[in-house]
Amino acid sequence: MKYVVQEKMFAIGDDYWIEDEDGRRAFYVDGKVLRIRDTLELRDPYGGVVAVIHRKLMSLRDAMTIERDGEILVTVRKKRLALLHEVYRADLASGEELEIRGDLVGKEFDIEYEGERLARVSRRWFSLRDAYAVDVERPDADAAMLIAVAVCVDRLAAKEE
Repeated sequence: MKYVVQEKMFAIGDDYWIEDEDGRRAFYVDGKVLRIRDTLELRDPYGGVVAVIHRKLMSLRDAMTIERDGEILVTVRKKRLALLHEVYRADLASGEELEIRGDLVGKEFDIEYEGERLARVSRRWFSLRDAYAVDVERPDADAAMLIAVAVCVDRLAAKEE
């Protein structure tokens, strides 16, 4: 299932819908202003919060966290010792790790678990420069979490640039 993400939506204070490939509203992003750190809430179409994204304040390397029900679900940061190309990692609360590799700035990258692609993030499907898609390839994957990971990578890569 593909989800359409508008880049401009990730400015703090902006609120936008993420639509599925059929044009149905799938998630609502609620940017929170007047907070000490960047905060975005990812909501389902009925208003329920499915993830809260924060930029970590105290970290040796820039990182973002994804929370669900008040618990940290994922921490996203640049992977150390990636020699040939930029690689990010998403450390899950369960101790497992997702790898994010590809052209991060150009938004052509994969989110993988143990070498298996869970989602592909791509701008190729759009003629508009301000949109990209998150194609969740496994039906049993947590789409909200993968979209939130893509948002974190997008923001971290943009800040680094």
